Amino acid sequence: MNELTLRGATDISDRSRGVALILAAVLGVFGGHRFYAGKPLSGVAMLLTLGGMGLWWLYDVIVITAGGFRDDEDRRLVRWWEPNPLVDPDVRSSPQFEMVLDALDELRSEMGDLHERVDFMERILAQVKEPGALESGTRQP
Repeated sequence: MNELTLRGATDISDRSRGVALILAAVLGVFGGHRFYAGKPLSGVAMLLTLGGMGLWWLYDVIVITAGGFRDDEDRRLVRWWEPNPLVDPDVRSSPQFEMVLDALDELRSEMGDLHERVDFMERILAQVKEPGALESGTRQP
């Protein structure tokens, strides 16, 4: 693996973004999500200021939703609920992961077939819309 891939994998937190977002929505003005992320000092500051009078709380909700929120080790909270395959290599070798990849390949193939059919129908409709296309195809006495 190259250095960029290794750095990107270690940049991902083992904490859940979904849990942080729920904590931010319910206990955000009290800093609940910051305590969860391992940032007790900023959690206490949010508690004392009631989430920066709502502004700090709103900012954190947006940052968590966008995936830019970081934990105490400066790692981003990116995964919602399930384990992240970039962090946990055992997930990549699991049968469920292989099933998902197979389903994605099948879906990609079906989408290609659908694209071809839609393209074919668009060409047929374009021929029908041309002036005189219907008249040239019929017999004239």
